[in-house]
Amino acid sequence: MSVRKFLIIVGIAFWVLVLRLFHLQLIEGKKLFQLSQANSIRIQKLKGARGRIFDRNGTVLVDNTFSYDLVVYPQQIDNPDDFLKKLSSVLGIPFGDLRLRFQKEIGSSALPKALVKALDKDKAIILEELKFKLPSVAIQTNPKRYYPYGRLASHLLGYLSSIDYWRLNMWQDYGYSSQDTVGFGGIEERYDYYLKPQDGGIQLEVDNRGRIRRILGFKLPSPGKDIYLTIDARIQKIAEEALGDYTGAVVIMEPFTGEIMAMASSPNFSPFDCSYNPSILKNMLSETEAPLINRAISGVYPPGSVFKPVVAVAGLENKRIDKKTTFFCEGSLKIGNRQFGCWEKHGAQNLFWAIVHSCDVFFYKVGLSLGADKLSEYALKFGLGKATYVDLPEEKIGFVPHPLLRKKEKRQSWFEGDTANFSIGQGELLSTPLQIVRMISVFANKGKLVRPYVVKSIGNKDISSKQRKIISLPIEESILNTINQAMEAVVSSPEGTAHILNIDGLSIAGKTGTAQVSKKQPHAWFAGFFPVENPRYSICVLLEHAGSSTNACLVAKKIIERIKEESLL
Repeated sequence: MSVRKFLIIVGIAFWVLVLRLFHLQLIEGKKLFQLSQANSIRIQKLKGARGRIFDRNGTVLVDNTFSYDLVVYPQQIDNPDDFLKKLSSVLGIPFGDLRLRFQKEIGSSALPKALVKALDKDKAIILEELKFKLPSVAIQTNPKRYYPYGRLASHLLGYLSSIDYWRLNMWQDYGYSSQDTVGFGGIEERYDYYLKPQDGGIQLEVDNRGRIRRILGFKLPSPGKDIYLTIDARIQKIAEEALGDYTGAVVIMEPFTGEIMAMASSPNFSPFDCSYNPSILKNMLSETEAPLINRAISGVYPPGSVFKPVVAVAGLENKRIDKKTTFFCEGSLKIGNRQFGCWEKHGAQNLFWAIVHSCDVFFYKVGLSLGADKLSEYALKFGLGKATYVDLPEEKIGFVPHPLLRKKEKRQSWFEGDTANFSIGQGELLSTPLQIVRMISVFANKGKLVRPYVVKSIGNKDISSKQRKIISLPIEESILNTINQAMEAVVSSPEGTAHILNIDGLSIAGKTGTAQVSKKQPHAWFAGFFPVENPRYSICVLLEHAGSSTNACLVAKKIIERIKEESLL
């Protein structure tokens, strides 16, 4: 081909291209611009379901269902007021309310956001059918928590809410964002990282009527991991029903392993309402009864006489007393210029009967012979005043007093009267119900301080072996047997302070406590284990301001009888 012919062909091609560009830009430019504007890319988020929560037997405690959210694409809304008026007529929500929501949730954002959450299914279907009239909206299906047993184990399970600044700051390196919903309290919070799903999404090209033209990308969501607890839902239900209207807590634990069989706190709450009704949650946060607090691990109380078995161990180990040591109780003991009372005149008391009768005078004298340093040492040895490291958030450690600690922190002196109060579980000594059930378990398992835990497996992986941490306390078995015989008589003897708890065909050992509180009714305690010959469960009942320990014994009796009746022993 000659150069001339080649230049002619190139010239013709050039002018064809120029004419085509002229046609597209000047003649059809407006039409094509409108068509390009009518098509857009949407990212539709696909939320994964959180992991489910089961009890030890596979009973579902927390499941998932679905809800429908109305998602708005702000960049496609030309006139917000006209758009919201159309929505108002379809949804039956006042225009003013929708406008406030739009201004608060959407504002100047260009990102798609939920304007109305938890839509009625029928309205969600209507909106889907009206897509051509409302192309700037979409219906997004979201997993939603479902609680088959309502309020059961609410403190153990926790609830969901939008992530707060503190959690976001702590967890953002683990893939959390400001749009996430996370767990608050209980298992939902402590194991949120495992329960949390991995969200997916669809990248869509849609036309000006919101119709899908093609799918540009797709990623499936991944559900969170399922969690199996040590809790037995049947025993949990029994414990909560027995607590009734009392304010307090019940903890039932397997004494050799630390597996929590039930943990009840009253008053309780609805995890569903707290998760999906912000106004209810806000009201609960300001209630004086503090229903969101798990009193089993976050409530701290003077233990009263349930502390006496620890004092007995200290007295026997340090040779301050033996089984035959006898003190005379006249109903009070003068220490300094003050009379320290006992709840009754018991007469001559050895260790056995002092535990059976819960004689304060006997333990005043044991405590005074030991001194405050030894009392502090043994309280700490039995796990008081420090974390149990249960796998739940917000555990309180209580307080074990010490003369040097008081001098350092309060610049106050320690007196013998303080030692006397300490020896009967009063004064500054504070503990949680979980610490007390752990303490009493040392007597049930013959000298082991176990770590309580509530999660057995995550996904398909059993983590029980990692959860179990057991410390052997060097206590002679004969000492533990001596105290256990007395604690069994606390229930079985007609003179025992927990005799009302005596149940035919079942041996129970335990200790009562009536802990005095300034200007209010005492707290009522019972802590024990059963069956004595082969302990299956340790139990602690704490009732706030319930008066006599008899009330705690009655709650414990209801629980133990039903456990026996339902063949759960």
